[in-house]
Amino acid sequence: MSAPLFVCLLTKPHTAPQRAGVKAIFWVLLLALGLAGCTSNSNAKAQAREAFVAGQQQALARMLQARALNVTVLGPVHNPVMPWTEDLTLAKAIVAAGYYGRTDPKGIVIHRNGQVMPVAPKQLLSGEDVPLQAGDVVEVRP
Repeated sequence: MSAPLFVCLLTKPHTAPQRAGVKAIFWVLLLALGLAGCTSNSNAKAQAREAFVAGQQQALARMLQARALNVTVLGPVHNPVMPWTEDLTLAKAIVAAGYYGRTDPKGIVIHRNGQVMPVAPKQLLSGEDVPLQAGDVVEVRP
């Protein structure tokens, strides 16, 4: 197997004019390689910023899509995310989430579309259940 051309050109003994030609070819190749992938610092930063923002937008879209189809229960629970179904209620969600607080919750709050809906635990324990909607976030305070 023979060595690449530029290795042969650089390593073989040459006369002075040949060496000058080899050096010229070397610098032209080096310059061509450098210019082929060259980008300004500001362009590189702009491309990096665009890629970062695009990645953030994709991640946010996936999170919102997943959240829209689920209900999330925050607090001392084993399974905080569950799929939303039409018959899902607050009591069913807390049971399905596996609440493990040492005592009954001191407070329960439903976060829905930017609104906060407090629910008294005694109300829930007396049988007054609240239907949940897709995307709801339930906060159980021990």
